[in-house]
Amino acid sequence: MVLPSLLLMLAIAFSALAAAAAQLSCADAARIGARALARGEPPEHARALALSAAPEQARVELTESAGMARVTVRAELVLGPLRAPPLGVGGSAAVPLEPGG
Repeated sequence: MVLPSLLLMLAIAFSALAAAAAQLSCADAARIGARALARGEPPEHARALALSAAPEQARVELTESAGMARVTVRAELVLGPLRAPPLGVGGSAAVPLEPGG
């Protein structure tokens, strides 16, 4: 009885770690994309940079308004082999536009 309980707790712990890692990847990807967009890089290049740091199948939204470059990265994470609904994770960043960029 103890061994199945320990295995379940271990699976929950690994799932929580995977979700935290995906959340951090989304935040990092958003920061990378926002910095590139603020420097004056083309939106396609900023999106490619953000996608390269994001989890698989992530979606990237780029906007520029009020002197800020904003990037939002969202992804859905499937935890485990069960038919549980996917967990949505995401991150966003806003960086001031550089002068002359």
